[in-house]
Amino acid sequence: MSTADHLITRLETLLDRIEPLLPTSERAQPDWSAHAFRWRRNAERGWLQPIHAPHRLAFADLLCLDRQKEEIARNTAQFIQGRTANNVLLWGSRGTGKSSLVKAVFNAHRDAGLRLIEVDKDDLIQLPDILDLIAGRPERFILFCDDLSFEASESSYKALKAALDGSIAATPENLLIYATSNRRHLLPEFQSENREARILDGELHHGESVEEKISLSDRFGLWVAFHPFSQAQYLEVVRHWVARLVEADRAQLDTEWEPIERAALQWALRRGSRSGRTAWQFARDWTGRENRG
Repeated sequence: MSTADHLITRLETLLDRIEPLLPTSERAQPDWSAHAFRWRRNAERGWLQPIHAPHRLAFADLLCLDRQKEEIARNTAQFIQGRTANNVLLWGSRGTGKSSLVKAVFNAHRDAGLRLIEVDKDDLIQLPDILDLIAGRPERFILFCDDLSFEASESSYKALKAALDGSIAATPENLLIYATSNRRHLLPEFQSENREARILDGELHHGESVEEKISLSDRFGLWVAFHPFSQAQYLEVVRHWVARLVEADRAQLDTEWEPIERAALQWALRRGSRSGRTAWQFARDWTGRENRG
């Protein structure tokens, strides 16, 4: 390596060390032409990585979720129109469409200026940096935290609490936070915590541990619950996806639906779950085995 090449290498290394220390405004700006982003972090430096091919899910693909779709669609429409709206916690059974519903509502409004930013829970400590980036932008952003939950020893949830409600800095008007979780209160709950409860003047008051956990989920203005599918609902979703994957009208499958139904129920029994995710996975397996997709 020549002296010049060695000097260039050392300069690049030095720049890599200095860049994370620069104010956000002096760093490279995101590619705002993208509609979806993923927050990436390298040590102390974070940036918005554009996602040019986001998952194309539509409301029509989400069956047996009419109430949940109505609530999320209404809240998001208010937000897009510049009216007041709430941060949303979608909680409940695994595989029932929580994440898919967020993707579907994003796809429904992306042409109207809605943007999606996916943030891993381990990166929530950098929420202030994200808020600084999008403040003043003309687009409207949903900050999406998927499968969000915290262990008792973790402290990164405090950054989320501050962003939701509690920081001295106001949350930008062009941002809502949508989070999905299997836990309603996002933190583990222990039987021993019930012993902290006290009855005062005839009213039950939770202990400090429970109050701390409730205070996090309570900062989401809208809770949307998702419950396990019944057998009929599960089979309805199976039929939808099988028909979609074989590119056939659902009526065309009526003559062969009985064996498909039996196979779908056996699949769910082995998986121990009747959910939209299980139905989708079965449909992919069945169409592949039958060489129909």
